[in-house]
Amino acid sequence: MTNPAQSESDVDASTLVGAAPLESILCTEELLRRPSRPIDHEKENSALLALVRALADSPHTILQTLADKVLEVLQADSAGLSLLTKDEKRFYWAAISGEWRPHVGGGTPRNFGPCGDVLDRNIPMLFTHWERRYPYLSSATPLATEGLLVPFHVKGKAVGTIWVISHGSRRKFDAEDLRLLESMGRFASGAYQTVQSIEELKVEIAAREKAEAAVREMASGLQAKIRRLLDSNIIGIFIWVGDGGIIDANNTFLSIVGYSRRDLVSGGLNWRKLTAPEWRAVDEQRVHELQVTGTAQPYEKEYLHRSGDRVPVLVGAAKFEGAADEGVAFVVDLTDRKRAEAAAREIERQYQEVRQELAHANRLATMGQLSASIAHEINQPIGASITSANAALAWLRAQPPDVKEVGQALDLIVESGLRAEKVIDRIRALIKKAPPRMENVQINEAISEVLALAHGEIANKGVSVETQLAERLPALKGDRVQLQQVLLNLLVNATEAMSGMREGARELVISTAKSNSDHVLVTVQDTGPGLAPDGLDRLFEAFYTTKPNGLGMGLSICRSIVEAHQGRLWATANKPQGAVFQFMLPMPHGENGNTRAEFGRVKPRP
Repeated sequence: MTNPAQSESDVDASTLVGAAPLESILCTEELLRRPSRPIDHEKENSALLALVRALADSPHTILQTLADKVLEVLQADSAGLSLLTKDEKRFYWAAISGEWRPHVGGGTPRNFGPCGDVLDRNIPMLFTHWERRYPYLSSATPLATEGLLVPFHVKGKAVGTIWVISHGSRRKFDAEDLRLLESMGRFASGAYQTVQSIEELKVEIAAREKAEAAVREMASGLQAKIRRLLDSNIIGIFIWVGDGGIIDANNTFLSIVGYSRRDLVSGGLNWRKLTAPEWRAVDEQRVHELQVTGTAQPYEKEYLHRSGDRVPVLVGAAKFEGAADEGVAFVVDLTDRKRAEAAAREIERQYQEVRQELAHANRLATMGQLSASIAHEINQPIGASITSANAALAWLRAQPPDVKEVGQALDLIVESGLRAEKVIDRIRALIKKAPPRMENVQINEAISEVLALAHGEIANKGVSVETQLAERLPALKGDRVQLQQVLLNLLVNATEAMSGMREGARELVISTAKSNSDHVLVTVQDTGPGLAPDGLDRLFEAFYTTKPNGLGMGLSICRSIVEAHQGRLWATANKPQGAVFQFMLPMPHGENGNTRAEFGRVKPRP
């Protein structure tokens, strides 16, 4: 195999001579008309979970994982990712999987290539035999019969393309392939951006800690060190007089406010005039403190730079001994720190977005495990509707028709339809992606709804469920879907743990109660094999799992959800065997609940 990479200068007029027009090699519209293969959510979720695992590594690991999973899920011959170089003059192939793997590191020009055409229009494109238009790609063997490309975005900007290739006629791409490619690309973009941002944040935090350490040192013993600081230019220093005039200053201070030593010597600098108007009231408070105690503790404000910009600073001052209206002030430029704080807030926002994506992926995976149970819950009212409809037809055909019986049968159909609608609404709420929504949540109702969805799965595993739900518990403030996700994870985990047992009772007990600390306590306990003592401390760590095929994100996500609700989640051993998972959530102030319990039991299926 040869490398098709070309520099910008290689693509000249001779390259374009005889090149086929772009429209002659595009077949994107044909792709949308082709029969589409069915959606395989299990394979798609598996690919997304692989990208989640790659979060613990470098950005390149995420890109290569994306290429590998695109190749696998789309059943293509080659797959990869092209990224723009810093000068944006060409694309380099950052990650490749499949038959084109030896070409990794190669690339195509920005101004004349399939990747550039996709970014110019910012839409997906399907090419066929692109070497007819881009002759240099004829050296990339085996040749591409079809190539499907979609834009790859980072922070809203298209910085590359994700592509899959078929090297023969056995594989033609369809609309489902396009959906999968765009879905995996969006997820990988968020993960890639998060890892990059975390690395940048580490540098910013280190700079911020260094600056804060310098400020703490300067605030300690300021008067004794002021002359040495003035000469050393470590921080901004100026000498002031009572009317706000600045009679001396070091170069650092002059640089902070953008003035020259000539401006200083001419007597034109006054710290009161340099202060932004809205900060002058705070200044007056510090002046009063200075007059009473002789020092003004460091405080934040803004100076007006000569250019008109605002400069955030930390300022402290002290009077000279024996002088009523003269003293020294130190100034630390906080511009870098403020930028680091803004970057930290942005990283936190991005982290919350990724955490929500992971929680959503976890819900989808859990709902996938309950597919049979969910189908059973929907089929029951549907079956009842069909039975009632047949009965209604029979009563209508009777001579004479029995209108009363027909009415009763139609009432049953409506009732069954409403039951099915409620089940579907609960499923839709759990699988849709939506921002957190704080509302009043009746925890007992939330538990009952989750049990209804998981009923079939629990019973099929031979597990009996007992509920001990305290009456008249106050409504909790929280996100209903997130809290139900915690409950669903704990129920499914307990059911899986007990399903592998050959002997012994398989019992699951879910209870609620009001604790002594104005919290609601939810307990899920099972009679399974229990928890290993050496792994108890790591149980809620991300990526720690005891399951052969587990990812180790479920319990970590559960704990983060509970803690986001100002609660606590923990696990202990059950006696004589099994495990107990408990979480506490705060009640609204002034609420009291009656703790008399209601009991119920779900029987396992034979």
